[in-house]
Amino acid sequence: MRLKRLADLKKPGQREILLAELPDEIRITPFALEKSFIINTLVRRIHGRSYEWYGFTLAWRRQPEVIVDIGLPVNDKNEDQYVSLAADQIAAFREALPEAMLINGWIHSHGDLALQHFSAVDAANQATVLDYVTAQLWLPVAKVEVAIQELVCLQEGQWTEEDLRPGSVTLITDVPVRRARLWETEYGGFCYAIVIGDDGWHNQEIHYKQRGILSGRTFVSHLAADLTLVPDGRQLTASDREELEEAVRTRLSPVPYVPARLEGL
Repeated sequence: MRLKRLADLKKPGQREILLAELPDEIRITPFALEKSFIINTLVRRIHGRSYEWYGFTLAWRRQPEVIVDIGLPVNDKNEDQYVSLAADQIAAFREALPEAMLINGWIHSHGDLALQHFSAVDAANQATVLDYVTAQLWLPVAKVEVAIQELVCLQEGQWTEEDLRPGSVTLITDVPVRRARLWETEYGGFCYAIVIGDDGWHNQEIHYKQRGILSGRTFVSHLAADLTLVPDGRQLTASDREELEEAVRTRLSPVPYVPARLEGL
């Protein structure tokens, strides 16, 4: 697994030993990127206008940081300015994937909107995807020293209940210990987020979640990331295009915009 820098995720004032580093760029094949923009074109052609839609970025389990395909699940409701998703929709799509593949993020379109960045609605969707995806990509990323105030060390067989009263943490060992340092494993995962538009623009971020296995401390962060093409030789075939056209026709649920009725009219 190719991993990148994690410097931006370090917490100030903590003693930390890095075990692995998470991606700081989004690597995607030309096949997957082209497919996402073809979906935009098909949405307009099949459904008569531009609508927001969402899909999942897919990777091989052996190389989870590289997007190799775009999966288009059933979208419950597609509006010209809004699309939402839920955890059960992610899980349902994941169950249909080959065992060798996994979801490493999500992609959605703003269609012909002038909004070329993530919206507040996108942030809510991202939180849902982050929880699900990081659970699949969890790996040890660091050892972090746990600062313990008033650590009390006792020896097995030579303590009483009264000895447990002082201190914030008590460590009982089979041999005498005068000093101890405690390091917990911190697990981390990442999730890609990409937004595209009908005019060919794209914007992207990487979202991270880290959690201490002992303390339970959880840190969530994100950063804007570059999109880097990773050629794999795969090209969209006529069969791929026919399959994608059928997916756009049957899996999207466009909701035409209806102006609000004015009271009294």
